[in-house]
Amino acid sequence: MVYRILGFIKTNWILILILLVGIFLRLYKIDRYMTFLGDEGRDAIIVRNLLVNFDPILIGPGTSVGSMYLGPLYYYFMAPFLFLSNFSPVGPAVGVALLGVATIYLVYLVGFKWFSKKAGLVSAALFAISPTVITFSHSSWNPNIMPFFALLSVYSIWKVWNNPPKGEVKNYRWLIVTAITFAFVLNSHYLGIFLFPVLLLYWFLSKPKTYIQYTIYSILVFLFLMSPLLIFDLHHDFLNSKAFYKFLTVRQETSISSPVSSISKIYPTFEQINSSLLVAKQEPVGKIVTIQIVIMVIWLIVKRKKTIQPFNNLTILLIWLISGLLGLGIYNQTIHDHYFGFLFPAPFLLVGFLLSKIYDSKYKILAVLIFVFLVILNLKSNPLTKNPNNQMQRAKNVSEKVLEIAEGKPFDLAVLAERNYEDGYRYFMEVAGAQVMHADRWDQKTIVDNLIVICEKPKKECDPTHSPKAEVANFGMSKIDSDFEVDGVIIYKLIHNYPN
Repeated sequence: MVYRILGFIKTNWILILILLVGIFLRLYKIDRYMTFLGDEGRDAIIVRNLLVNFDPILIGPGTSVGSMYLGPLYYYFMAPFLFLSNFSPVGPAVGVALLGVATIYLVYLVGFKWFSKKAGLVSAALFAISPTVITFSHSSWNPNIMPFFALLSVYSIWKVWNNPPKGEVKNYRWLIVTAITFAFVLNSHYLGIFLFPVLLLYWFLSKPKTYIQYTIYSILVFLFLMSPLLIFDLHHDFLNSKAFYKFLTVRQETSISSPVSSISKIYPTFEQINSSLLVAKQEPVGKIVTIQIVIMVIWLIVKRKKTIQPFNNLTILLIWLISGLLGLGIYNQTIHDHYFGFLFPAPFLLVGFLLSKIYDSKYKILAVLIFVFLVILNLKSNPLTKNPNNQMQRAKNVSEKVLEIAEGKPFDLAVLAERNYEDGYRYFMEVAGAQVMHADRWDQKTIVDNLIVICEKPKKECDPTHSPKAEVANFGMSKIDSDFEVDGVIIYKLIHNYPN
């Protein structure tokens, strides 16, 4: 057994080193580098209610546009990690980080299976050290799990299509994996729908009539995983379905542009993705890298046009990329990094393949120089080189001070900030057993004697008694009873100020 382990290490030491680097970059001081604001607090509150009160979850987080809701699968993914960490928000962040490490290995495996071991190692190495990928790999947030499930979706449908001539039942079973992983993709972010054309095309090319029963099984599994949203809609007058229809059809709501417009956006979007993922957001370098990638892909296709198979392994990668770029082109709003999580592994696999081809030619030294350049560029911009945000610890420290101020009495809560809201603080308060109220003018029971206002702005910009925010306005006329400062955050205790 020992000799087998030593033999495995000797054969795969580069891969092991890449994984160890990936683990370090994702888990080092994760409690200090992780994001923990209102969204993360909201998710933790919901999952804690599931674990403590056995409150079933039928919907996931709301989308930033369209007033729609995602499915709840991410919350169920979070649950065991939150439980095992004794309800510390660090637990789900560690869960995402571990899945990020698994994604590194999956990138290697796919690169190895599709192209070569060198391609797999190069792809995995660059994926492991990409600052953008790392940033989305050490925080608990629903889009952060999408790269793993998107890559596994494409790989599993490839396994179905790449069936031996005589056919093996075990390969057809990969279709069920496709259904499961695609459901997770859609539960992560609805823009993952742009993965569907790839899955549909390769399902069709794999002659589905020969395994119709597995197609049926897969559809049933997919519908089961998406069923919580249907149950929610049935109980809420199809709220989600109506929002989705409005998003697609009403001019004031829609974010969908014409197909012609989307074609013109393919190259700029590809450039944006490469700049963000491959070269640490260095846009001038991203432009150069994108030009080089396009030229080499065209050269390879032209060079091999007489021998290339119509649907080989490079083709599925290119179809995945082009389908995603077309989809993102149709989406007529600002494209943030997490929107293209379903494409995260694709540029790395393409660059890994191209560098391996260059390395195998007479330009070996060029491949080495490009790889070293990319490694240095990404490591210089590594998130660990920056000061940690300490968002979770700050939320915990502020919450502890609020509980001290409240003296065990119920209180209303409001947060004044540019990009944050109450739930990041509320989570720690509720875990401690505090009665945190949400002031509602239509329900006087929710308005108690004290309002705690947490202001993350500079003190001169804090005006808690006159803030138009609903949580403050609903409390009614107030005056400042006392104020405190914790970790640069101002905490105000407000009481009612009724006119004489």
